[in-house]
Amino acid sequence: MNETDEYILNTIKTWVWSGFYDPSEVDAMIDGILEDDANERMLRSAVAPEFAKKAAAEASWPKTTDCDRLDQAFAELNSLGVIALQNAGYEMSDGITDVSEVLHEHGRKGIKGYCFYHGQDVERAVTGEGLSVAFCDLDDDRLKKAEIGRLVIDVLQKSGLAVEWNGDPEVRLEITPLDWKRRKAV
Repeated sequence: MNETDEYILNTIKTWVWSGFYDPSEVDAMIDGILEDDANERMLRSAVAPEFAKKAAAEASWPKTTDCDRLDQAFAELNSLGVIALQNAGYEMSDGITDVSEVLHEHGRKGIKGYCFYHGQDVERAVTGEGLSVAFCDLDDDRLKKAEIGRLVIDVLQKSGLAVEWNGDPEVRLEITPLDWKRRKAV
């Protein structure tokens, strides 16, 4: 197996274990990372067995996982006027774009701020490195931003997740440790 195949195979595994995609979505996403020297047939044939491995592993997972706690916390944050997005794009700028789209669709009324994590954060979480969460108020006011950070921490902790933050509103929150076990696409 060459380096390209190894990289793409590892990416496929991350997509599967992230719990955000179904087999057809993973198959379609492969198109975006294929390179000329890739063994496309082998890579595409790896998708179904990886989903089968994940399904088998799920049988031994606890009834409530850290990802379930994360879902609960993000739902509560949304109900409290904080736009809370999971797997928002691939990097910070994508997450901010996704927040802007939600704001455009729903308006600012009742919205205090936002929080999200993006695809690169998911990649790290799947490998056991914890999860970084970005947050801000709508006007990028330092004091209000810190208030949003504290609110997000309170809700995450109430959901049973451990959160680290140094209090600096320019530093993302870290959910660590985090045992990434997401059963289904959200």
